[in-house]
This record gives sequence, C-alpha cells and structure tokens, in this order.
Amino acid sequence: MKKTLRLILGDQLNHQHSWLEEVDDNVTYCLFEMRQETDYATHHIQKVVAFFHAMRAFAERLKKDGHQVIYFELDHSDNQQNIPHNILFLIGKYGFEHFEYQLPDEYRVDDQMKSFCQNDLKITSQVFDTEHFMSQRHELEEFFEGKKNYLMESFYRSMRRKYNLLMDGDKPLTGKWNYDHDNRKKLPKDHVPPRPLLFEKEVSDIVDLLERAGVKTIGKIDPKHFIWPTSREESLKLLDFFCEHCLVNFGRFQDAMTPNFWSLYHSRISFAMNAKLIAPLEVVQKVIAHWEANQETISIAQVEGFVRQIIGWREYMRGVYWAKMPEFASLNFLNHTRKLPSYFWTGETKMSCVRHAVTQSLDFAYAHHIQRLMVTGNFMLLAGIDPDEVDAWYLGIYIDALDWVEITNTRGMSQFADGGIVGTKPYVSSANYIDKMSHYCKGCYYNKKEKTGERACPFNSFYWDFYDRNREKLERNPRIGMAYRLWNKMDSEKKEGILLQANTYLENIESL
Repeated sequence: MKKTLRLILGDQLNHQHSWLEEVDDNVTYCLFEMRQETDYATHHIQKVVAFFHAMRAFAERLKKDGHQVIYFELDHSDNQQNIPHNILFLIGKYGFEHFEYQLPDEYRVDDQMKSFCQNDLKITSQVFDTEHFMSQRHELEEFFEGKKNYLMESFYRSMRRKYNLLMDGDKPLTGKWNYDHDNRKKLPKDHVPPRPLLFEKEVSDIVDLLERAGVKTIGKIDPKHFIWPTSREESLKLLDFFCEHCLVNFGRFQDAMTPNFWSLYHSRISFAMNAKLIAPLEVVQKVIAHWEANQETISIAQVEGFVRQIIGWREYMRGVYWAKMPEFASLNFLNHTRKLPSYFWTGETKMSCVRHAVTQSLDFAYAHHIQRLMVTGNFMLLAGIDPDEVDAWYLGIYIDALDWVEITNTRGMSQFADGGIVGTKPYVSSANYIDKMSHYCKGCYYNKKEKTGERACPFNSFYWDFYDRNREKLERNPRIGMAYRLWNKMDSEKKEGILLQANTYLENIESL
C-alpha cells in the first residue's frame, strides 16, 4: 500500500469505521483543530470545547490501538488553520503518496475538499462514506423525485420498513405508524423528572487555549465541570441512562416546557450522534430492545416518538440538505429582513418564555426541539427576522448544531423560508399554545390572554399580524384556512387595534 494520509474531521469520530479495523503502518490519520472551523460562525464555547475534547480523546484512542496519528492542536506551530494547507504541509514534510478522506456532511467543507483534490492536490486521492447514516446522501431526493413537497412521514415509514424497526411484516406494530397525538402532554405541576446524567470533566486547558487564541465564542462554561459526553464510552452511558430513566416518559412529555428543569426526559445524545461517536441504527435498536424487555412499564408511544426523531427527522433533514443545497441556504419565501433582537444573545427580555429558552441555551448550549421551534423560532418567524440572522444564531448557540441539520430545521421547519419544502405550514402560535405546553406564562410581565394593551403578550398580536401581512402567500394553504376564517370574522376596529399593537411592538422590539 502507498504511504497514505487519511483525514478525519471533528464530526467524523466513528470508532466503528471500517478504516480502523486493521492497523497499517503505511497509513497515518490526521486530525486538526482549526480557525477555519472555530471562526466560520460564532459558536457557543461549550460546542467548541466539546468537539476539541472529543477529537483529542479519539486521537488518543487511535494511538492506543496502534494507529499512526498526527494531531494539530489549535496553537500547534505547524498548524496552517485550514484543511488544504495542513494536508499540503504534511504531504511535503512526510512524503505521503496517497490521500483519503470521508464525505463531509457540510456542503461548505464538501465543496472545499472537492476543489482541493481536483485543483491543488498532486497525489492520488479517494473519498469514502462515513458509514454512519441509515440513508445515502441522495436517497431522499430519489425517493421524492418529481415532488414539490417532501413529506417526512412518507420517508419515515420507508425507513421503518427498510430496517424492520417496530414492524410486523410490512405493517407497523399495533397497526399504527405514529403516536404523535399521544405525545403532547404538559408536565404536571409537581412532577419531578429524573436528575440528568452529567459527566463533569475538567476542560480548563481547552478554555485557556481558546482565550489565548482570541477565538470569539458565546455562552457560558464551567471549565472544571464540563457536562457533555466526549467519548464513545460516555455516549453509550448516556444512552443507557436514557433507556433506564427517561424512555418511560419520553414521548408523553417530549413537547413539554418548564423553567424548572432543563433536561426533562430528553436523551441529550444529539452531540454524540452528530460527532459520530454513536450511530443512529445502534441507538434505535438499543432503545427498541429496552422497550421490548419492559413493555409492562413503557408504552409503544414513548419509543415510537423517539425512533421517529432519529430515523425520521434526522435522516430526513440530512436528505433535504443534500437535495436542496446550496440554494436552500438563501431561500427567504416570506422576504423577512428584520435584525435579531440583542436579547437573543443575553436573555435579557421581559418575555418569560423567550428569556428562559435563551438563558438555558446560553447556560447549557442546549434546548429541546419544542423550545427551539415554538418559542425562539416561533418568535423569530412572527417578528419577521431575516433567515440569515436566524441561521447564524441557531448554528452558533447549540452544541449539536451542524449546518446539515441546522439549516433545514431553521430555514425550513422553523422559519418557512423554503416556502413549504419541509413543513406543510408555518409553525406559529399565539401565547395559548405556549401556555398549554409550558409553565412559562405564570408570573410573566406580559398577560397571555391580552392581544392589545401595555402588557399584552407580544405573541398574540404578532400572530395575527403575521397572517395578515402574509395573506397573499399563505391564504390558499389548506392547513391555514381556520386562522384566516377567524381573522376575517373579527370586526375591523378590533383588527386595527391588534395590527397597531403588533406594529408598536415591532418598532420597539429591542425593549420587549
């Protein structure tokens, strides 16, 4: 075998990859901490630390297993701070004759690697699959060929059949595909969820490194008690904890929100999966096996809701990404242009729901899917925030946010900027939904029941203003008819008051 250099990116930490099955002294693996990756967005400090810590642990494991490894920390004297320059430097220094890499999940890096191998690389090269996802990169695009809308439920069912998950032959177990309707419960007032499993490692060396290098980050971190899994062993422990303590109520309370608990019954394995420390198929198989052994205490609604998130939404969003990029990144169907208010970076707002969701995100680099969709995303959509600003915030603030999964969720599912490729309607609500699913409204500065007045909840007037100003684009959507019928029935004076209230709030959005 030629003297070969193999690149492993920070989100390709797959211990089960076929590359690693045999030790070959002619093969050297390289991993780089780079300004290319710390600086393309302003990331949460816990996100940067998690990737660097996981990369270092992965490199040490490779060395322990006998593999040849070159690792550049961020301040390494030979670090050129981007992939092509580092690869060319190593080829020149060590005389590598062949280069290999795995398919990047981000269009930005994929494009960079293609260009590099075609135009700048003077030795032979080959690209390999990451061996992580349950569907191929363009499988969803082929599945929906000729269709304008990509209905997730159809793809989800095909994945269930493909992998024989929760199936009875060609039919779903119990004859029912989806238990979403059963999984919309508010957390009871005195209910206490399990205390989350945290790992509490010291990461002061990486935090100090980022400070010395002047890397701009957002959010908070306790360098002596870093809580996220950064190894395969820790990731599997967190998965086991979810099965043992959280699965029993996962589906039931997966949409619930409360200021009292930040983790609830969620698995919090998204970073581990997106870094490829654990694989989606092994995750769902383990969860299903646990349910099968405990059916007397865990209902199928709990496990189906979880499986749908992993093999439904996660695989689906990746498929949409590769079907629609790079054009997807600039879609702005509703022509929104407003800047994101500063309290999304500080949490300093009188709106209780937004304050809590943002503050939790700054504290933990984490919020669950309904906090992201129906609090922060809902507010941004109703207020007409520029999708570019929305993307930058979501991509930066969450530990699990990588472009391939973030942009399809935010610009598509959350902001309807794609005009309906991902979602069949905009996901917007007034205060009523937030109050129905959370404990945020009690004690809020604003009154959840009021549409107008000094302390009327902004979500209420924003909701109707959103539909009024977008009538031309949304009125014919069959899933929105009820909203327009209600709006049309309101007397003109009431409608005028609501629109005036929304306009006043929007003009003073920084002070909400």
